Amino acid sequence: MRHHSTYVALAVLAPAMLAAQSTADLVLVNGKIYTVDNARPFTSALAARDGRVIFVGSDLEARTLANAATNVIDLHGATVVPGFVDAHAHLLGLGTALRRVDLAGSASYDEVIARVKTWAKDVKPGEWIQGRGWDQTRWPSKEFPTHEALSRAFPNNPVALTRIDGHAVLANAKAMELARVSASTPDPAGGRIIRLPSGAPAGVFVDNAQSLIGRAIPTSTPADTRKAILAAIAECNRWGLTGIHDAGESAGTIAIYEELAREGSYSLRNYVMLSDPGEAGSPEALANPYLRRGPQSALYDGHLWVRAIKLYADGALGSRGAALLAPYSDEPTNSGLLVSRPEHIRAWAEAALRGGFQMNVHAIGDRGNRIVLDAVDSALKIVPKADHRFRIEHAQVLSPEDIPRFAKLGVIPSMQATHQTSDMRWAETRVGPQRIRGAYAWRSLLNTGVVIPNGTDFPVEEVNPLLTFHAAVTRQDPANSPAGGWYPEQKMTREEALQSMTIWPAYAGFQESILGSLTPGKYADFVILDRDIMHVSDNEILGTRVVSTWIGGKRVYEAK
Repeated sequence: MRHHSTYVALAVLAPAMLAAQSTADLVLVNGKIYTVDNARPFTSALAARDGRVIFVGSDLEARTLANAATNVIDLHGATVVPGFVDAHAHLLGLGTALRRVDLAGSASYDEVIARVKTWAKDVKPGEWIQGRGWDQTRWPSKEFPTHEALSRAFPNNPVALTRIDGHAVLANAKAMELARVSASTPDPAGGRIIRLPSGAPAGVFVDNAQSLIGRAIPTSTPADTRKAILAAIAECNRWGLTGIHDAGESAGTIAIYEELAREGSYSLRNYVMLSDPGEAGSPEALANPYLRRGPQSALYDGHLWVRAIKLYADGALGSRGAALLAPYSDEPTNSGLLVSRPEHIRAWAEAALRGGFQMNVHAIGDRGNRIVLDAVDSALKIVPKADHRFRIEHAQVLSPEDIPRFAKLGVIPSMQATHQTSDMRWAETRVGPQRIRGAYAWRSLLNTGVVIPNGTDFPVEEVNPLLTFHAAVTRQDPANSPAGGWYPEQKMTREEALQSMTIWPAYAGFQESILGSLTPGKYADFVILDRDIMHVSDNEILGTRVVSTWIGGKRVYEAK
């Protein structure tokens, strides 16, 4: 009788199970699908329903889940990977950069001025001109520029041009006049005004000194900000990005993200970090609406997370603002800048542990990194907590004794592969042949048992995640230089590189149960590529084209 009742139960269940199984709204077949799921790492077919993956496996099986209404796509051998996630980016920064003079790659100061002139030909007298992307290490002199040539070219317009890394701004005389900056203006804490021999500002303002110019620039309207955000999202989707970790945004910007997500106009999964909210426990921090709300996850059907706080320990290596334990090899009077006091980072580490927020701190120099590791160490003794997943953003130059501390303290090094290929031309000049061994040290860190979520820091580097993948596996620039790679012992494998752009960012954002791999139950976020990046030769990787980008089983970008 027991057997009979089991058969009856199965007979009743079977049609219901079949009905449930036969309603995929999207089926992909005949592809090379890399799932980043160890249970089924490589397959040919995938099925999704209501924005989630319901099956990965063979074409034969997947086709049984299709009915007349199902969108069945024959991939004709194309490659599918989980949606790329940029674990350190600046969405509004990208949107703003798309509407300003692009100075990236300028080979001289003259070229910078020429590009600004071309862009600004219709700008009216008195209007601000802004640009981003100059990098003096690409110029013959390698020295910071002074304002005179820019002031001569634009006597009637204030001009503010941000360095490629976002850690210095070049202003002309008109901009400095409007900002009321003069020889008597003191360097602010954590900032440096580069000066002429007379003591007058030379035009370059480093790290916290940038705000001296920034305060004079008219603020964008919410409508302008909204347009910039939508342009940046479209740019992300074009390159195969389905998600980003947004490294520091204001409450006002996040409110616009929420507005767009509510409208269904936000085709991106954004793990947003709140910009430094001020002193922990201060009225300013207590008034922050997002801190008051507490940690928020997967809002608007998994489009927004607000559960992290972004702080800054130091500046950048290119502008010699990264805080070093010993002076710069190429400027022995300078050891960099602390953008925040160590006590500030320590106080937030404790407050974040207590409030359930993640703390993510920008640290580039070995001193900057040590200060953050010390702060986390000290906070965990006061507020012991498992699985806090605090992060150091960049972790660029590390003292050898600090490399094992990431794993020991549970701190995630969030790194950017293309920073290495951009910086390798001059990084060793900054820190010398010994310290360079702890710089961009992916393999040394991976060997301790940590994961490395990868990103671009766009608009500092280009948005294209295939540049990240190529740099991670070759340690070469897009021209495949240097031969064999720069300090090649620090390379990632292709499997690690793909993980660093999918499942590792998901882990770094507490999202691994719903994102980061093509696993039944997770969101159907994926990218279709026209070649197999896991097997083509190194020098063919960058020829890969994004065919289409999908978020929650819906196409958000298709190549023309």
